[in-house]
Amino acid sequence: MPSISALRLLMSRDAIDRFGPAVSARLVSVPHQLVARESLAESGDAEIDIAFLTKDVSGRSTKTDLSAPLAHFFELLRQSVRLKWVHTHSAGADRPIYPQLIGRGVTVTTSSGLTADTVAQSAVGGVLALARRFPLLQEAQRRRSWEPLIDGRAPRDLKGQVAVVVGLGPIGREIARLLTAIGLHVIGVRTSTTADPGCAETVTFADLPANAPRADWLLLACPLTDLTRQLVDAAMLSRLPRGAYLINVARGEVVVEQELVAALQQGRLAGAFLDVFEIEPLAADSPLWTLPNVMVTPHTASHSVGYYTRVGELFLDNLSRWVDGKALVNDATRYRQSAPG
Repeated sequence: MPSISALRLLMSRDAIDRFGPAVSARLVSVPHQLVARESLAESGDAEIDIAFLTKDVSGRSTKTDLSAPLAHFFELLRQSVRLKWVHTHSAGADRPIYPQLIGRGVTVTTSSGLTADTVAQSAVGGVLALARRFPLLQEAQRRRSWEPLIDGRAPRDLKGQVAVVVGLGPIGREIARLLTAIGLHVIGVRTSTTADPGCAETVTFADLPANAPRADWLLLACPLTDLTRQLVDAAMLSRLPRGAYLINVARGEVVVEQELVAALQQGRLAGAFLDVFEIEPLAADSPLWTLPNVMVTPHTASHSVGYYTRVGELFLDNLSRWVDGKALVNDATRYRQSAPG
């Protein structure tokens, strides 16, 4: 930890109420001040050293539509000359501000891994819902029509189908584990062919086009990087067998959305579960809202009651590491320099 006379930590009032005593306990030998975002002016150097960005600040913000509290928080980060470290509740650091801060020498840490269970459950829930034709059954329910899944409407057995999981970070590995338990043959895609216990096979990103024709299910769980941006375009979609499904719990920009819509409209894809989009919120006139067998969720796959507490525990652990001069968990500076899992 740098030698400073008084460490100033930027948090929300809610975060101070929840974690303030624990923060002070970790800094018992360090003079410090907990600074509430709400107490600061809109402009000017707030002389912040450390910032902890929690979900209550970002609220319903998206990458393209920031809430007033989040815009204020980001402005405080930009103007704080002595800022050294920012911890964010999000799993990724792909908002434009984070590369800017990293370029200034600020350490940015994320909460990667804390959403693995909930996001994986959402992704696998999408697989189960589409495989069991829940969208069709829900539509029949709305019409109060008794339409059993028999004859030509009967779904295929999931056991033995092939799932290609792109990205084997914490989320991708948990997706692979759950799908394997259900009985699918899982092919994991990562930057190396290092084996993973949840995968029957592991291939590289370069091998994805050759393996796409085997995929009954293409599941995206990778970070947004130069390697993965627009990874799933018309060419990749055309390699999937007719009747395949797409699950995206990664980032919207991994998919060329217009080309995905075309594949769905033309019936080349049987359906999709989409939690992320190129522009969020998804425009009201997007065809994705009304396409049959497409499930749209509002970037909510990670949300759960216990998430706030888990993020706080990770920040507190990293704060202890900061005081002791140890490497921080989920350092996005190193992460951005490495390829996705």
